[in-house]
Amino acid sequence: MASSFQYLLLLLLLFFFISPSSSAKSSFRPKAFVLPVTKDASTLQYVTQIRQRTPLVPLNLVLDLGGQFLWVDCDQKYSSTTYHPARCKSALCSLADASSCGDCFSPPRPGCNNNTCSVMPDNTVTGTATFGDVGQDVVSVQSTNGFHPGRTVAASRFIFSCASTFLLDGLATGVSGMAGLGRTKIALPSQFASAFSFPRKFAICLASNSKGVVFFGDGPYVLLPDVDAAKFLTHTPLILNPESTASAHSQGQPSSEYFVGVKSIKIDDKVVPKINKKLLSINKEGFGGTKISTVNPYTVLEASIFKAVTQAFIRARNYTRVGGVAPFEVCFSSHNVGSTRLGPAVPTIEFVLQNNVSWSIFGANSVVQVKNNVMCLGVVNGGDKPRTSIVIGGFQLENHLLQFDLASSRLGFSPLLFWRRTTCANFNFTSAA
Repeated sequence: MASSFQYLLLLLLLFFFISPSSSAKSSFRPKAFVLPVTKDASTLQYVTQIRQRTPLVPLNLVLDLGGQFLWVDCDQKYSSTTYHPARCKSALCSLADASSCGDCFSPPRPGCNNNTCSVMPDNTVTGTATFGDVGQDVVSVQSTNGFHPGRTVAASRFIFSCASTFLLDGLATGVSGMAGLGRTKIALPSQFASAFSFPRKFAICLASNSKGVVFFGDGPYVLLPDVDAAKFLTHTPLILNPESTASAHSQGQPSSEYFVGVKSIKIDDKVVPKINKKLLSINKEGFGGTKISTVNPYTVLEASIFKAVTQAFIRARNYTRVGGVAPFEVCFSSHNVGSTRLGPAVPTIEFVLQNNVSWSIFGANSVVQVKNNVMCLGVVNGGDKPRTSIVIGGFQLENHLLQFDLASSRLGFSPLLFWRRTTCANFNFTSAA
C-alpha cells in the first residue's frame, strides 16, 4: 500500500513539473514517442537527437541505456528563455535525488545559479562524474503511432542536469551530453511516461551502420515491411542491483542500470563448463551479475568466464587461431567460414536466463570481420575483478528489439530480426502522420 501511494505521488509530481505544453494539452495527446539512433563510426557510440530550449536547438546525445538522467553541457552558449533552475530543498530537488545544494559566484546563467540543487552527471564512457545543477527546460520530440513519426510534441519543464564542457571528453564528436534511459525518476522513460500518461515502457532497436530507433511507450513497434517486432518478444525478469554502479554515488543508492539473470552459457547447445556460478549473481556489495549496456561497444566478460567461453567457441569448430586484433584477443582464420542469413556460420552462443529462456547470439552479433580472412570473437576480456561479471554490449544488441517494462520489471527481447527479414534500420522515419 505504501509503495502504491509513493508511486501515485511520484506521478503527480512529475506531471506537475513536466506537463505538456498548452497546445499539446488542447489539441493532441500522443501515445508514444520515437527518436532516431545512429552509430558513430569512430567511437562506436550510439547517438540520438532531441530538441531543447527556447528557441529550440537540436542536441546530439550519446544514448546511455543505464544512465540516470539527461545531462547537457551548459558552458557552451546555453541560451534559453524557458530555463528554470531547481531551488534548494524544493520538491523538484527531492524528485531528482539531488545530492547537494550550493551557490555560484559568477553571473547567473544555466548551470550557474545561487540556491540551486545539484546531482552528479556521469560520463559512463570514461567513468568521470562531476557536480551539475538541476534545471528544467522545454524538450521537443516526435510522437509516433508505431508505424511512422507523427506530430512534434513538447514537454515544457523537462528535468535535466547541466554539466561542464570537460565531461564531454571521450564522447562522439558533436554531441552535447548523454541521454539516460535508466531506472530513475527523472530518466527519459519515466519523465515521458508520467508527463504524457504513457505505459512505463520503452524499446531500443540498434542498427549497425544505419539509423536505428528508440520508442517511448508501448507498441506496436513496426519495421518495414510491416513487421511488428513487439509480437516476437521473449520475456525475462529485470534484476535490481541494490548498489549503484555509477562513477560517483551515495552509499546504499540502487543502480539505475538494467540487469538480467544469466544462469549459464551455451555454445552450440552445450553448456560451457568451469564457469563460477557465484560470478553470475549480484552480491551484497553490488558486484557480479549481468547487465545490458549501450555504452560498451562489445560484450565484456570477467577473465575466467572469458577464458571458458572463448575456449569452448574455438573448440566447437576447431578454428585456426591467429594473433589478436585490438580490442579482441580471440581471432581466427575465416577462410572456411560460410555465410548464412543470420551472419557468418559460426557456433551459436546462448545466454540461458531466468524463466529458462535463452537469448541466442548468431554470427551477425558474435564475430567481427577485422580484415581479409580474419574474424574475431566480438567479446572483450574484462579482467579478474570487474564490478559486473558480464556486460552485454552494443554489438550484441544490434538488430534485436529490446523492450524494458519498468512497471513489471521485465525485459522483452526479440530474436535476431533477420529471421523476420527485417532490421532495426527499417523504421519508416520518412513518412509523417
